[in-house]
Amino acid sequence: MRVLVVGAGGVGSAVVRTVDRWNLFERVVVADYDVARARRAVGGAGDRFAAVGLDARDEQAMIELIRAERCDAVLNAVDPRFVMPVFRAALEAGVTYLDMAMSLSRPHPEDPFHTPGVKLGDEQFAMAEEWERRGQLALCGIGVEPGLSDVFARYAADRLFSTMDEIGVRDGANLTVRGYDFAPTFSIWTTIEECLNPPVVWERARGWYVTEPFSEPEVFSFPAGIGPLECVNVEHEEVLLVPRWLDAGRVTFKYGLGHEFIEVLRTLHRLGLDSTSPVRVGELDVSPRDVVAACLPDPASLGELMSGVTCAGTWVRGTGSDGSPREVYLYHAVDNEWSMAGFGSQAVVWQTAVNPIVALELLDTGAWAGAGVLGPEALPAEPFLDLLNAHGSPWELEERVQPRA
Repeated sequence: MRVLVVGAGGVGSAVVRTVDRWNLFERVVVADYDVARARRAVGGAGDRFAAVGLDARDEQAMIELIRAERCDAVLNAVDPRFVMPVFRAALEAGVTYLDMAMSLSRPHPEDPFHTPGVKLGDEQFAMAEEWERRGQLALCGIGVEPGLSDVFARYAADRLFSTMDEIGVRDGANLTVRGYDFAPTFSIWTTIEECLNPPVVWERARGWYVTEPFSEPEVFSFPAGIGPLECVNVEHEEVLLVPRWLDAGRVTFKYGLGHEFIEVLRTLHRLGLDSTSPVRVGELDVSPRDVVAACLPDPASLGELMSGVTCAGTWVRGTGSDGSPREVYLYHAVDNEWSMAGFGSQAVVWQTAVNPIVALELLDTGAWAGAGVLGPEALPAEPFLDLLNAHGSPWELEERVQPRA
């Protein structure tokens, strides 16, 4: 397989290191607006890796690069602002497309906290028939969340439950960054987007609806030594993906953000620093959110200063295959010391990067196949989970027999 990776940030760089260590794929081309960053991403990797300069907004240039490199697949590792040009370029070039975040939402202009506006992925699903007509696959949301969390939901539906009352993705960590009072471990641009937009919830009788940011707080106990964390509703792709293929009474996504993190985000919002609309500063027009991102450390550079564990998982309750009530948490935990020692990547970005690599392997062997715009839950879960185990980063299942408060 020949792969184009668009974006040489933390996740794109982690993809290179992991693919190189596992000796996968015939050719990997890493493209970035900053060609020096692309070169750093492939530096020290094998001869089958190459770095090029590319503006992710330039669809024609992307099409020409895909064809010149005879790529079979495009992995989109840039932030969600650039999903649609990369998505359209892959379609036009006739190749498979993968991303880890879907096209951006736009809140309802008049009733943003009750009525959904443009939802995550709506622009991509609007083109699903064209992808299917051409026999091409766009596999969307195949990072860790969304991605592995959706695979867990499919596994629960296939192997563990006869009916599912609720599928809830729950994310928590005990990561700390030495020397920083505030240092997000993932893209602050994306974090602001998903945390301050109206969160989406799915209910069978109601469909998709939205709430206020940080709504429905609950304490969720995480494994791997993390313990109980307060989790709140956050806008995320799983809620838009899971109900399209799996039958559940309710689907939610909640982050264990912590009070301090939430207050920082609220302050940014109050000051208008979450805005993406440019403002005039002297002779320049600048986006306040881009300024915030520029003032914070690059998450990919924090690995040596980080310690702790990050945990991504899917909590499911309902009726088990034997007819008895059942509640489980399927999860994947990564210790930062382990990921840094093995791959030179901090835990959050490596945990995100490993999942599209596994998906590409399955697509390469034919274990996964399809056409149209699909989420991970549209494909069989066991080949994915088996391969993740085989790569030495196993997933776990925790039975939760105690009733929830």
